[in-house]
Amino acid sequence: MNVNWRAIPQANNTLAALFAACEGYGYHLEVTDEPHPDITIYSINSINERMYRDEIAGTDCITIVGGPHASACYREVAEYADYVVVGEGEYTLPALLSAIEAGRDPPPGVATAAGYTPARHTVLLDGHPPFTQIKGFVEITRGCPFSCGYCQTPRLFGRCMRHRSIDEIVRYASRYRDIRFVTPNALAYGSDGVHLRLDKVERLLRNLDGRIYFGTFPGEVRPECVSRQSVELVLDHCANTRLHFGAQSGSDGVLRRLHRGHTVEDVVRAVDLCREYGLVPIVDFILGLPFESDDDQRATLDLVRLVTRGGKAHIHYFMPLPGTPLQNDRPRPLLAETKKVLGKLALDGRITGSWMDHEIRFFRHTSHL
Repeated sequence: MNVNWRAIPQANNTLAALFAACEGYGYHLEVTDEPHPDITIYSINSINERMYRDEIAGTDCITIVGGPHASACYREVAEYADYVVVGEGEYTLPALLSAIEAGRDPPPGVATAAGYTPARHTVLLDGHPPFTQIKGFVEITRGCPFSCGYCQTPRLFGRCMRHRSIDEIVRYASRYRDIRFVTPNALAYGSDGVHLRLDKVERLLRNLDGRIYFGTFPGEVRPECVSRQSVELVLDHCANTRLHFGAQSGSDGVLRRLHRGHTVEDVVRAVDLCREYGLVPIVDFILGLPFESDDDQRATLDLVRLVTRGGKAHIHYFMPLPGTPLQNDRPRPLLAETKKVLGKLALDGRITGSWMDHEIRFFRHTSHL
């Protein structure tokens, strides 16, 4: 049985993890630029789904689709795909391949046009390598205890943080000279995500050998986790000169409605600490949130100005993602003054991103990456 993986750049790290998982069960994934018999696997998100929908629906081979969009909209995706892997795939995908090969019904965790039975397992990170032949970033943590209204992460991976052990992280990180991690919050390693265990973070960093990039893409941190102790850990053990975290809004009222779990003061304190210690803060913002007033938007613009005096801001325009509490909301327009200020900051090289077009924002290669 030939099993193919449809190459999609935004899913490279997923490919690395699932290639390794399938390999452990005796299935080799052939990476291709188009669908091929017998089976072709896709991992799609809510921005690129429309680019692959017709291809999936029109191919003659068996199609398996997973990823954030497929997990959130499995009923719709099952209308044009043969099988939909909902949620984590390390166990479910090999089990599905085995069922197809043997002519059995799909296992729990797989949706079809006939219906869906939820998975009855949670992936133990140490039970599956982050990569084997196809290298990817080392995923050190999965899950998030927060419930930000725009974010798919806790809906995909749960609110309980699961961590890869230090020994396993060191084992795979040793294959890199420059070491980067996948995590929803790098400084939460070893903890429940709310009560930090910086002793475990320090133990991890001390055991790594190489140029460590910690708290930068694709493993940012949260602003309330930025403290003198955590910044000193980064400076003592890591190579990065930047720290990347999300502010999202300059309004405490908006942050409360988003269920962000931090305040504007936390963001300002994190920015000030970065400057004091010589780190460049890279701060994410979301504009056009559905419940954002004119004054809220102006407050966010003020915080963007503060950040860009000694750091950089990455600006997103709100996009409602399926499976999130804000999935049915629509972005509100930007004020004329907001567009004017953002345009000037962009020309000065002080902000990146796109606040006009989701596809440009998603696919554009920006300097903070």
